[in-house]
Amino acid sequence: MAKGRRGKSSTNKKEDVIQLDLASWVPRTSIGKRVKAGEISSIDQILEDGTLILEPQIVDILLPELEAETLSISPTQRSTDSGRKMQFRAVLVLGDRKGHVGIGVGKCEEVKPAIEYAMRDARKNIVKVTMGCGSWECKCGTPHSVPQRLVGKYGATIITLKPAPKGLGIAANSVVRKVLAMAGLKDVWSSALGSTSNVYNTSMATVKALDSINRKKPQPGETI
Repeated sequence: MAKGRRGKSSTNKKEDVIQLDLASWVPRTSIGKRVKAGEISSIDQILEDGTLILEPQIVDILLPELEAETLSISPTQRSTDSGRKMQFRAVLVLGDRKGHVGIGVGKCEEVKPAIEYAMRDARKNIVKVTMGCGSWECKCGTPHSVPQRLVGKYGATIITLKPAPKGLGIAANSVVRKVLAMAGLKDVWSSALGSTSNVYNTSMATVKALDSINRKKPQPGETI
């Protein structure tokens, strides 16, 4: 584990996605009940409606091929009545490399539970990624890049993503590259402004950029 800036630690470790106990799961939300009953068979049905996913088991059922990678693990401290309490903060990216990705964060006194909490959080933050070929240099028509210029902001970090020709790869820093790869993108130009040393802000700004096309309302005669 390599030490990062300001005493923070980072890691590139790929994690095994811990499957939740679906057999004993009793859904509490209407979406969860419909998923368990088999009435909803695709995660996109939920995401396109803009419905919040409040139960992580929903994602386990609809996206069984998830992969996870830890972006950073850093020690944190907070003051309590009995003194200072140290915890570990894990930031993790979860995706299926087929157009779905999410960022999660978890805290605990031990590293492994912090990662597990981050996985549960990432499941509830899954977004749909629209892929395409928006580069004028390529025009191959295959979904290997982003379809247009996308911008995402989180905290003091701004991430801009641009379509790239096939074969270029992902031109980005390590955090952005991991998020885009987990989403299934293969060729992207990117640029970053602001506090890029903050792993969580950078990863969230990347997801915000990918999700921005989902929130855009098309004008009459316009296709996305």
